[in-house]
Amino acid sequence: MLKILKFLAVILALGLLLPARGSMSAQNIVPVLGATARDWNSRSFWYSPWGKSGVHKGIDIFAQKGTPVLSNGAGLVLFKGEIALGGNVVAVLGAKWRIHYYAHLERADVKWLDWVSTGGKIGQVGDSGNAAGKPPHLHYSIITLVPYPWRFSMQPQGWKRMFYLNPCEHI
Repeated sequence: MLKILKFLAVILALGLLLPARGSMSAQNIVPVLGATARDWNSRSFWYSPWGKSGVHKGIDIFAQKGTPVLSNGAGLVLFKGEIALGGNVVAVLGAKWRIHYYAHLERADVKWLDWVSTGGKIGQVGDSGNAAGKPPHLHYSIITLVPYPWRFSMQPQGWKRMFYLNPCEHI
């Protein structure tokens, strides 16, 4: 029981510290240096069918390989590594208990538990994972740890919509 209370205390402390550290303004940025709305298809979020994942749970921002990938907001790096579909990925816990997921990186320039500021460099655009052989791009998703039940739908994987936010509404 004591371990659980300590764990909850750490989580609560982290939640209280997140808004105070770095620059956590309401102003978020496009996570690819120099990219504009012309560099992604705003209708690709929750597009189905979409390969092995079934539904596209983010947007793909196209840019030249090696273009800097920037943190959309301030946060704590929870994961840096390689996974099958995403290739080289970074996950950052930001404000409002949202995880910002950056995939298909050529290279990640952060480490686990690094603090990144809004606009801080995370890595470089690439074509890793299931993007191999396709034009280089950043797959960008936002996942909320607090579900939004009103977003549930009868679309394919509609229950997952409670956890995925449309990145176009947050850049």
